[in-house]
Amino acid sequence: MNNIVFSILLILIGLFVGIIFMIILNSIKLMNASKKVQNLIKKKKKEADKLKRDSILEAKEENHRLKNELEKETKEKKQEIKDSEERLLAREESVDRRDQNLQNREQMLEDKENNLILMQKELQEKQMELEETKNEQLKQLEKIAGYTKKQAKEQIMKKVEDMMNLEIASYIKDREAEAKLQADKNSKEMLVGTMQRYAADIAGEQTVTVVTLPNDDMKGRIIGREGRNIRTLEAVTGVDLIIDDTPEAIVLSSFDPYRREIARLTLETLIKDGRIHPSRIEEVYDKTLKEMKANLIEIGNNALFELGITKMEPELVETIGKLQFRTSYGQNALKHSIEVANLAGLLAGELGENITLAKRAGLLHDIGKAIDHEIEGSHVEIGANLAKKYGENETVINAIESHHGDKEATSVISTLVAIADAISASRPGARNDSLENYIKRLTELEQIGDDMEGVEKTFAVGAGRELRVIVKPEEIDDLESHKIAREIKNKIEETLQYPGTIKVVVIRETRVTEEAK
Repeated sequence: MNNIVFSILLILIGLFVGIIFMIILNSIKLMNASKKVQNLIKKKKKEADKLKRDSILEAKEENHRLKNELEKETKEKKQEIKDSEERLLAREESVDRRDQNLQNREQMLEDKENNLILMQKELQEKQMELEETKNEQLKQLEKIAGYTKKQAKEQIMKKVEDMMNLEIASYIKDREAEAKLQADKNSKEMLVGTMQRYAADIAGEQTVTVVTLPNDDMKGRIIGREGRNIRTLEAVTGVDLIIDDTPEAIVLSSFDPYRREIARLTLETLIKDGRIHPSRIEEVYDKTLKEMKANLIEIGNNALFELGITKMEPELVETIGKLQFRTSYGQNALKHSIEVANLAGLLAGELGENITLAKRAGLLHDIGKAIDHEIEGSHVEIGANLAKKYGENETVINAIESHHGDKEATSVISTLVAIADAISASRPGARNDSLENYIKRLTELEQIGDDMEGVEKTFAVGAGRELRVIVKPEEIDDLESHKIAREIKNKIEETLQYPGTIKVVVIRETRVTEEAK
């Protein structure tokens, strides 16, 4: 029991001693910490005092610097103000001087104005005196001359007007002659240049087509029993078949190239097929007609492609293809139309006109010839109606209507198409004509001139392209010569059919003859 009490006492004493030791240790730590804090406070206080001194010093330096700058700026401003005051004073002095000068000038101007007023009054007085003197002199002159001022002025003006009229008429006549010569020269150069730039081959169309046979026995098969095959061929094609002694050949004769071509294709198909009898002939003929229509469209499209023309109705393209099988005086109508289109395009390019439109008008100018055997009317009228039907341009329609002079040309392109048509038709070798027709035409041409009153003799020269009319100078004067030329021209256009153009030249000359003996 005692041991336990003793142990408890010892534990309590140990706890007490430990608590006291911890208290003492904490006190020591607190004292050390307090000393450190005091030392740290002192240190920071010293640093704060140092910073304060440094800040005060910097502030004083900055204040001194700012003070110096302010004093410097103040001095500069004062100097600027002083300079401005000096400049203002100088300007005031200058303004004062200018004001004084202006006042002096105003005074001078007033003096001059007063002097001018006085001088003007003097001049007016003198002018009035001169007018009075002039009027007195005019009265005396009118009295002496016996004419009033108005009458004299009218006579002088009339004389001047007569003189000026003569000079103006002479000037206009000279300029007209010069302009005519220059225009004639330029037009000839343009036409020659155009013809040189476009030089197509010329080939006359024939009225017969030769079909080659594989052998002479084929002639009998084509004729058929009692001639039924050849009769059927001629009936359905409208072409004459000429079978003679020519070996391995049959001649198709017709003035319609379109029918001849259909007959040729039909006959060649029958020869290749070998079956030749009336029903087969009609069957092949119908098939050939359909193929021919497609061929016409291809021919028309090729012509459009060659000329660079686009957007045309298919029916009109087919009609253009038919021109391939139409002729005029032996000249192929499609080749003639393409040639006219090219020539019109070249001329339009020279004059700055629409080249594409000129080519279109040139190609379609003879479109009526493709179907003039199917519809009543002239090819001009038919062609114009076709162009209207398919919505062609008004310029194209007018070119068709006016290319033979049936209507007046309303555009430059219409005139160019007529010129190109004449060039194409009048090229040497372009059109064929028999000797009898040629001589007949020349005779009729000369007869028209001989029938005119006052004409002595008429000569057709240049293959009928020029008619020279010699008049009697004692009966016909210069003015009547112009009248005769126009009457002959009109009569030729009304009564004759001719390719190209005919130039009418009326010659009036006076010959004086003396015989020396």
